[in-house]
Amino acid sequence: MRKGILMNTEIIAVGSELLLGQIVNTNAQFISCSLSDLGINVYYHTVVGDNRNRFMEALKIASKRADLIITTGGLGPTMDDLTKETIVDFLGLKLTLHEPSAQAIREYFKKRGRTLTENNLKQAMFPEEAIVLPNKHGTAPGAIIEKDDKIYIMLPGPPYELQPMFINYVMPYLAERENQRIFSAVLRIYGIGESAVEEAIKDLLLNQTVTTIAPLASYGEVTLRLTVKCRRDQDPLEFIKPVEDEIRRRLGTAVYGIDDQSLEMVVAKLLEEKGMTLAIAESCTGGLIGNMLTDVPGISKNFLEGAVTYSNEAKIKRLGVRPETLERYGAVSRETAREMAMGIVDTTGADIGLAVTGIAGPGGGTAQKPVGLVYIAIAMNGNAEVEEFRFIGGRKRIKNSTAKQALDMLRRKLLMTFYA
Repeated sequence: MRKGILMNTEIIAVGSELLLGQIVNTNAQFISCSLSDLGINVYYHTVVGDNRNRFMEALKIASKRADLIITTGGLGPTMDDLTKETIVDFLGLKLTLHEPSAQAIREYFKKRGRTLTENNLKQAMFPEEAIVLPNKHGTAPGAIIEKDDKIYIMLPGPPYELQPMFINYVMPYLAERENQRIFSAVLRIYGIGESAVEEAIKDLLLNQTVTTIAPLASYGEVTLRLTVKCRRDQDPLEFIKPVEDEIRRRLGTAVYGIDDQSLEMVVAKLLEEKGMTLAIAESCTGGLIGNMLTDVPGISKNFLEGAVTYSNEAKIKRLGVRPETLERYGAVSRETAREMAMGIVDTTGADIGLAVTGIAGPGGGTAQKPVGLVYIAIAMNGNAEVEEFRFIGGRKRIKNSTAKQALDMLRRKLLMTFYA
């Protein structure tokens, strides 16, 4: 493979356990993400079982449509580990013992006090043409073979073995052959639907140039992936930043984060920057909001307490909700949500009280109060604001939608305090 030639890639994951759904193919995701930084296109993901004939057929197909073929799995010592042997047969090569790998395997077993069986040395057999990739975390080395203007890269299946091997050996090898990179930034949007987002940036979608825009919707949240391919000596943000800034200008505070930022991470950061404390009273979400926030490191400085007040009795005893409020308006009502938020502030001394109450289903709904009806309240500075929402889906989806909506409502409230 000549340097500077753009490579199109196929990733072939070998393992019947993948086809049976026993494990998820996270290796393909990791490799695809890593290759994008080198500007290498991944056009196909293939999964094939531990069957020599089917794997051979997959290799024939891949060699016709890809320049770079990367395999994962099937490099172990057992009889069903056929990846290396099949590729070697496919390429018309021969296996010989790679003594450095054999010695590394012997030392691996010796350090662990385990008996080395002869079949383990099968993992040290490679063609003389191969570039052998050491495995610092297991016994199966990987390999790179260049033949007929194609590159074949064999990697072990366990992610804790594959990932360091790929980063330490495969990435530098491929980087020498590519002078381009692909860079992406993901804008995260909440509070407006996919169609509204598309309408707001329709002209940008129709007139994409260097920076491409790919929308994706999931559970009420919309993401926009901004992608650019450029030379490695260029700064991709020079191309992405103007497009990002224009999208942010049009969508305003609906854009809550970028890349891996979650709503809870953004809320935690705003609380810290503002120096404010929070307490939460949850009913229908059962502690989900508190769980999401406590996934953020350092949140203990600002998150004082979360109370799961599921029953009416708990709302009365823990939060001071008045019995007459529950009797007159019900547990799922604006009035109860307001008193819950005010009550959690009164009993904890927090600057902000967040409360949710609703009907997650599948039962419990009525014509007046259907499944999915939720009230979210925020208490602050002696006042409480309440909003009504109607979510759809099963119980788990309604709970998740409620938790996200509550965090987004809190996020927007915090942003308003910055500009007040």
